[in-house]
This record gives sequence, C-alpha cells and structure tokens, in this order.
Amino acid sequence: MDPKSKNIVWHEGKVKKEDREKLLGQKGIIIWLTGLPASGKSTIAHELEWKLLEMGKLAYVLDGDNIRHGLNSDLGFSPEDRKENIRRISEVAKLFAEAGLITITAFISPYREDRKRARNLVKDGEFIEVYVKCPVEKLIERDPKGLYKKALSGEIKEFTGISAPYEEPENPEILVETDKESVEESVGKILDYLRSKKII
Repeated sequence: MDPKSKNIVWHEGKVKKEDREKLLGQKGIIIWLTGLPASGKSTIAHELEWKLLEMGKLAYVLDGDNIRHGLNSDLGFSPEDRKENIRRISEVAKLFAEAGLITITAFISPYREDRKRARNLVKDGEFIEVYVKCPVEKLIERDPKGLYKKALSGEIKEFTGISAPYEEPENPEILVETDKESVEESVGKILDYLRSKKII
C-alpha cells in the first residue's frame, strides 16, 4: 500500500538489522500463529515467549485481543476491518523483527491473502506460519470465553468459523493440533523448527 502523502522520504539508519541480531545473538523473525477462535493461539504464543526468555532469547507477543484494546481499538470485525487489523499488525511485526526480536503474533487472521501480504513484508525464512488447528466441534465444546455459544445464538455477528469464513493455511511451516497435543508439545514443535533453521 502506497502512503497517501507524497512529501515523505525514507531515511536509512546507520544500524542494520544484522547489527541488532549480532548484539542480541538471535535472528529477528515473525512467528505467525493463525487459527480459529479458542484454538490455543494466545496460550501457545505466551508459553513460547516464556520458553525463549528462559533460553536467553528476546521475544515479544503481539496478541489479537490486546492489540484491539489500543492500536486497533477503532476497528470492528467486518471483512474490511479485519484486513486493516492484519495490515497494521503485519507492519508492526515487521518493525519488531527489524529490531531483532523474535516476534510472535496470535491473530485469527482468517484470510490467506492478508497472511501472504504479511509474509511478503520480510525476507524468505523470516516469516514462519504456524497453523493452530482444532476442529470446530471441539472449539464449541471448549469455548473458554463463551463466544461460540453467543455466535451460534446469533448474538455475535461475523464470528469466524460460524458466521464468517476462515481460510486454512495451505502450506504452513508448522502445524500444531491442539485437540491432540498439549501446549508443551505444540511449543516444542515450534522450538524444534527454530533450532533446525538455526534461528535459535
């Protein structure tokens, strides 16, 4: 997306991403968790952040609900607002990765096109899509916030997986299945991948 203003110039700094990575002893990347509501994205993201911290790595979680309390508090859940929500967070995640952080996002991000746009903001290998998969029946049963119940009764409109679409990732780098795996197993899969790619 081109900026509205034409009177702006990009300023290149003296410090490069590689300099920050060397200082921190890690790679600045985006780990993008996507999945239906209540699939376990936030739980996995925060546990992963904690495990990385214990390993001496600097990570930060950008969580869907939390971001909607501040940066994206002006957005609702229409298709247009969902796209803008993900566009903004993609740009923030890119900045965090540029700063050398292991950036973990936990957003439903229901549209493949939006996730692809986020991927294209960074270099190959710097965007790791994690599909947090769980059958809808299990999520309705789980329903920690009571949102599925409200969606099924029509109280919540535009609810992903019930009255709004979710486009499953076609080729995620990592698949975790939270109806079959513990949080520790799912986090372990992600850590194993990061080690295999020499990110940590």
